[in-house]
Amino acid sequence: MLDAPVAVLGAGLSGRAAAALVEKLGGTALIYDQLVGPGTRASFEPAGHKLVLLSPGFAPSHDWVVAARSAGMVCLAELDFAALLWRGEVVAITGTNGKSTLTEFLSYALKQAGRDAFAVGNIGTPFSTVVLEREGGAPDSIAVCEVSSFQAEMLHHFRADAAIWTNFAEDHLERHGSMEAYFQAKWRLFERAIGGQVLAGSSVARMAERYGQSLPEGSVVDTEDAAGDVLLRGTVFGEHPHRENFLLAAAWWRAAGMREPILYAAAQSFKLAPHRMALVARVGEVTWWDDSKATNFHATEAALARFANPVILIAGGKSKGGDVEGFVTRIQNRVKQVLLIGESRNILAALLGSVAVPHHVCADLTEAVTRAAQAATPGDDVLLSPACSSLDQFSGYAERGEAFAILVQRLASTESV
Repeated sequence: MLDAPVAVLGAGLSGRAAAALVEKLGGTALIYDQLVGPGTRASFEPAGHKLVLLSPGFAPSHDWVVAARSAGMVCLAELDFAALLWRGEVVAITGTNGKSTLTEFLSYALKQAGRDAFAVGNIGTPFSTVVLEREGGAPDSIAVCEVSSFQAEMLHHFRADAAIWTNFAEDHLERHGSMEAYFQAKWRLFERAIGGQVLAGSSVARMAERYGQSLPEGSVVDTEDAAGDVLLRGTVFGEHPHRENFLLAAAWWRAAGMREPILYAAAQSFKLAPHRMALVARVGEVTWWDDSKATNFHATEAALARFANPVILIAGGKSKGGDVEGFVTRIQNRVKQVLLIGESRNILAALLGSVAVPHHVCADLTEAVTRAAQAATPGDDVLLSPACSSLDQFSGYAERGEAFAILVQRLASTESV
């Protein structure tokens, strides 16, 4: 397949990582992307290629993917390509929410246990990058791989020694079209755990029954009703929603024959990555929180549930589809006021108005922060938890969260003058 130039669709992280791996193997990679950038081609023609490597942003229905398959070309997802060259173990993790935290924690705990472990995949480090840098890894290396629904639906050669599915809720309907299609896309990952272990959270088990899928005996972990664990008090896993991540990690850990004291010790020192319910500042007697990673309704609802009193919420962005009216109904008693940004601000405003929730449509995040500061009274919490993608106004949730933090820090500096 490498005797002809390899077409790589997508010039993002995974596409460029796949191209670099092709070059490392002695092949030639040509990167195609409709957003023209350095070293990319804006028009794809199948002629001259035998192998096409797909970035997650290219859905199976994309014109370029359809053209490649119609021309008889072999089309592989970046995860498939990397997995074919990986000699170590793979623990794959998916879920509507929590998958990044679980991936980070499990790889962190494995390193604390002395294992050669890497967090890869949708988390930000492409699997191809680690395969290239570690020259395929050693047999005892472990890739803890976060897999999105966009990635899972295209898998054919990827194999997981274990697959963990944290939870399931409404998300990415703009791509998958329905909840069932979204579920079946993620279910594809369980199908790739050939002969391996699968573990599913409570909500996944409910949806599997609804959509006619059978989970193996002993694979369901009660992630919703479990009692608190005194050994996790004071850690990020002391309460939900992160409590369910630890329960799933512990279930896999025990099955792998690892010593539980090491896992609990890792939980004591583990820190969440930025933009996940992070305390930004206390300005006067108002507390500001950055939960920019919350890009769907379920994540925002989980964030709001952590507060005893209604909060001032900054929400909105690029819609991912779903039952917006249901979301507004569920949060109406948990918000004191909502400041709305992004493409979805007008539909959210209409629905919030229908249930008499105070709100304001803002031109941008700067205006939202300014209005939140004006509306807040001593003891209030201001929460950025958008429930939407950031890709209408920002390059990603991280840029959105960083912009929020800068604006809040400016407030803090003004307050101290």
